[in-house]
Amino acid sequence: MICYRCGCTLSEKDFCTGCGADVGLYKRILATSNRYYNDALEKAAVRDLSGAISSLKQSVKLNKNNVDARNLLGLIYYETGEVVEALGQWVISNNIRDTKNIAADYIAMMQENPARLDGMNQNLRKFNHSLELCYNDSLDLAKIQLKKILSVAPKYLRAHQLLALIYIKDEEWDKAERELEKCSAIDAKNITTMRYMQEIQAMVAPEENGRSKDKNKTEVRVYQSGNETIIQPVNKTESRALSVFFNIIIGIAVGLAIALFLILPGRIQAAKADVNDELRVVSEASDSKTATIDELELQISKLRTENETLKEDLGSFVSGEGNLASADALMNATVSYYSNSEDIETIATYLEMLENTDDEVKSDSFMSLYNHLIAKVGPSLASYYYEQGFNTYKAENFEDAIPDLARAYKYDKENGDALFYMANACRRIGDDTKAKEYYAEVIDNFPDTERAQKAETYLAEMNNQE
Repeated sequence: MICYRCGCTLSEKDFCTGCGADVGLYKRILATSNRYYNDALEKAAVRDLSGAISSLKQSVKLNKNNVDARNLLGLIYYETGEVVEALGQWVISNNIRDTKNIAADYIAMMQENPARLDGMNQNLRKFNHSLELCYNDSLDLAKIQLKKILSVAPKYLRAHQLLALIYIKDEEWDKAERELEKCSAIDAKNITTMRYMQEIQAMVAPEENGRSKDKNKTEVRVYQSGNETIIQPVNKTESRALSVFFNIIIGIAVGLAIALFLILPGRIQAAKADVNDELRVVSEASDSKTATIDELELQISKLRTENETLKEDLGSFVSGEGNLASADALMNATVSYYSNSEDIETIATYLEMLENTDDEVKSDSFMSLYNHLIAKVGPSLASYYYEQGFNTYKAENFEDAIPDLARAYKYDKENGDALFYMANACRRIGDDTKAKEYYAEVIDNFPDTERAQKAETYLAEMNNQE
C-alpha cells in the first residue's frame, strides 16, 4: 500500500513516514474495498453472480484502482454473456496497470479471435432486435430470435430471462420454469430470475400453503398423516361455559331421538307411500323426456352430418386456394423487403415459415412472387445463413448448424464451403448417409478444389471404417 500523496510505501502507522500525510481514513477505505472484493470471491464461488457484481461495484467505487476487483467483475460479466461490459472493465484495468495484468491476456484472447467477437456482437444486436419485436407484440418472432441466440451463446443470462418472460406472457409455465432453471444454474441468486420464478409458482399453485385462513373462519393448519389429511385449529381455546351449553344441547337431542323412535315406524310407512307416488310421477316425466331425448339425438345426428360436410368444404377450400399461413408469410417477407431491404433477419424468418409448405398448394401467382423475391434477396440470404451456420459450426453445435448451411447452399449453389461444412456436420453427429451424399456432391460440383480433395479423403475414411 502506497501513499496517495507522495507514493511512499506506508507502514502500520496512521500517517505517511515520507510526507506526514494522515492516511488513517485512506487505509480504512482501501481495506473496505478489499473486504468487498473478498466477499465477491465467496459469492462467485457459489455462483451468486448478482451478489458478486454488487460487491465488486462497491469495491471499485471505494477504490477505482482495485485491478483485481475490475478483472473479476469483467469475468463475471463475460460469464453471463455481457461481453461489452466485460471488455470495458478489462480495458480500464489494463490502463490502470499495463504490466503484469491478466486483463491484457483477456483482451488479447478476444482480439485474436475476431470471428468469435463478431459473433458476440451479432448476439447483442439480435437481442436488441428481440426487444424491439417484444415491444411490437411480435412474440413468436422474438422467441425464434432468442432461441438462435441461445444456440450459440447458451449462457446469455438476459436472453434466457427474456425468453422465460415471453413464455410467462403466453402462459407456457413449464417452458418458462425450464428457462429460469437454466438462469439459476448460471446465476443462483439473481433477483429477476427469482421474481419470475415466484410469479410462476403463484400462478400455478396459489393455494399450496401449509396454513389457510378465511376472514370469517378460524385459522387452521392442514398437514398429511399417512393417507389422512389432518385439519387442526391454530391457537383456539374453548371456554368451559360453552362446553356445558353444548352438553345440554346434546342431551336434549338424545331425548328427542328416543321419543322419535316410538313414532318412527308409522312415519316410515307414510314416507314409503309418498315415495311411491313420487316415483309414478317421475316415471311419467321420464317417459316424456325419453321421447324428447330421441328427438334431440336425431337433430344431433343431422348436425353432425352437416358438420362433416362443412369440414370437407373447408378442406377443399384450403387445398384449392392455398395455405393461408404460407401466403401470409410470403406477403410479410415481401413487405419487409420493400420496407427495409437490409433487414435480412426478418425476411429470413418469414421465409423459414414457407419451408414446410406442400407443393400442391403453391399456385402460379404464389411461385411467381416467391421467385421474384428470391431473385432480389437470394445472395443476401445465402451470406446471412452461411455466416449464421458457420458460427454455429465453429461453436461445435453441429445439429443446429446443418439447417442454416443447407439454406445457404439452397440460395447460392456456388457456395461449396456451405456444402462441405454441412457434410462435416452430418459426419460429426453420426449421419453417415447424408455426409457421404454431400461429400459426393462436393466432389462432383467443385472438382479440382481443396474442398473436393478433403471430401475425397473423408469419404475414403468413412468407407474404410465400414
